[in-house]
Amino acid sequence: MAEPSPPPTSSNAGLRILLSKDRPAPSTAVSTLSSHADRDRIIGVFRSALSRNEPPEAFALQTVQEAIKPQKETVLVLEENQSLENALRKLLQELVLSAVQSGKKIMQYGNSLDSGESNCLITRLLDIVLYLCERGHVEGGMVFQLLEDLTEMSTVKDCKDIFGYIESQQDVLGKQELFGRGKLVMLRTCNQLLRRLSKANDVVFCGRIIMFLAHFFPLSERSALNIKGVFNTSNVTKYEKDATDGISVDFNFYKTLWSLQEHFSNPALTSTNPAKWQRFSSNLAVVLSTFEAQPLSDDEGKLNNLDQEEDAAFNIKYLTSSKLMGLELKDPSFRRHILVQCLIFFDYLKAPGKNDKEGPAGGMKEEIVSCEERVKKLLEVIPPKGKEFLKSIEHILEREKNWVWWKRDGCPAFEKPPLEKKSVQPGGRKRKPRWRLGNKELTQLWKWAEQNPNVLTDPDRVRMPSITEYWKPLAEDMDPSAGIEEEYHHKSNRVYCWKGLRFSARQDLDGFARFSDYGIEGVVPSELLPPEVNAKFSSKPAEKVKRVKREDSKGASAQPKEQQVAATPETDGGSAGDPEEGAVPMDSDNGVAEDGQKQSPGEVSGPESGQCEPEADGDDNMKTETSSKDARAGEK
Repeated sequence: MAEPSPPPTSSNAGLRILLSKDRPAPSTAVSTLSSHADRDRIIGVFRSALSRNEPPEAFALQTVQEAIKPQKETVLVLEENQSLENALRKLLQELVLSAVQSGKKIMQYGNSLDSGESNCLITRLLDIVLYLCERGHVEGGMVFQLLEDLTEMSTVKDCKDIFGYIESQQDVLGKQELFGRGKLVMLRTCNQLLRRLSKANDVVFCGRIIMFLAHFFPLSERSALNIKGVFNTSNVTKYEKDATDGISVDFNFYKTLWSLQEHFSNPALTSTNPAKWQRFSSNLAVVLSTFEAQPLSDDEGKLNNLDQEEDAAFNIKYLTSSKLMGLELKDPSFRRHILVQCLIFFDYLKAPGKNDKEGPAGGMKEEIVSCEERVKKLLEVIPPKGKEFLKSIEHILEREKNWVWWKRDGCPAFEKPPLEKKSVQPGGRKRKPRWRLGNKELTQLWKWAEQNPNVLTDPDRVRMPSITEYWKPLAEDMDPSAGIEEEYHHKSNRVYCWKGLRFSARQDLDGFARFSDYGIEGVVPSELLPPEVNAKFSSKPAEKVKRVKREDSKGASAQPKEQQVAATPETDGGSAGDPEEGAVPMDSDNGVAEDGQKQSPGEVSGPESGQCEPEADGDDNMKTETSSKDARAGEK
């Protein structure tokens, strides 16, 4: 028999895994002692680490390296992960036992009540392991295994605190690197908790667990779906078959009402059996007729309004004693419970399959429609807030219908992979895209109206401003107290002025007409300008010009005769000089002298028709002005 090979030399001392043919025969007693010693050493290292007040990222990796002494610096191999997990599970068990013996809650063991600090040892341990799993230093499912052990060792009251920690770390636990390794463990943990809880007393806690699973698992996860559509037929409603003494209501109605639960628990069997459908239809008609004959008043609705009670108890199933039938008929929530079950039942019958052939027959479909209308009318009149309650139920059923169709289509994934860009070969030529209207921008502009049908009714859409709103910046610049420099004045912006003139031409013609007299500042509405600035643009420029001309004419007539010079024509038939320059108009016949020579500028022509000889006094000057006007009239 061959002897075993010697142990590895110092050159390969770092290798922890040996070949099977070279591995020495293990000794059971020695390996057991060494494994227990290693586990105790790891527990001791982590116990000392729990007493540190630093965050886990400051010492977590160093603690693992000190406890395990791994082959690699940051990642543990399979055997090392298993050793660490066993040690941590043992440490968690010891901490829970110590918390129970001390009489404290598990998630409060180790807190310093005197200083007000929260330093729970179990929470610290979970934070350290969660940090190591998140960074990939240890196996990702280790923290899920510790959470499962912790819930199994705890009471229901302590499990509520433990689940609060799970909810607080939901985002970290749901990361892709952790979710794939621990989703089944977390599902098993939550299902075990649901089995331990009471459906009547722990309704809120059950709802927290279900909501956590709904957020923790993706929407397309099929592990929690009832793919085959199997009904829970084990949920049987037991009620009295024989009448008893002291019943204040009709016992036949009592049995008729509670017999509907047999059909509600298994709708598929009722829809495929015509005899059962006829029995259900007749019983439902009796119940609806009774509800219609005994409507509830507003006072009864206020007495049973659960919204006004802070600590209201919600029951999944109602009591079926015949002695309570009279009180239950006066309860609005009881009637709503029965009627909502009817709507769920009808909703299942109307769309049981993918094709119309698999749906209800013609006669059954008409009965379903008529019964559904009666049920909805009854829900509307049940106080309080019947119409709002019916609207909410219809919305829920519509969403549930989409969920049912998704399941029956095979639960296709909602997530779609991103489109891969086609790689262009180095030698290939890129083809230019062809656009319908020549380029990309024009094509998108053409399709913009189709893609935005509600753009015209959008209150935030871009619209044409009013004249007052548009000219307000320029009016603020015209205020002397603003001190706006000429360089930054709005009137220096040509685009702004051009747009403003277009707006004024469409909406303010009076303001647009003032542009030719006052420029761009005259177009600004007067109500926007300060009083001292508005006074400059209040008077009409045409009146100013007339007033100036009238004053100039009076001043010219008061001048002496020597300063008025008559302009003589140079050629025969030439036009007279400018009358505004003080010259006396002359006829064309006087333009040439009898001897054929030109007159000098100092000579004055002799008196003719319509003219008088100028004299020195002021009265003669007025006569000369009058004769000049008569001469103009004669020329015309």
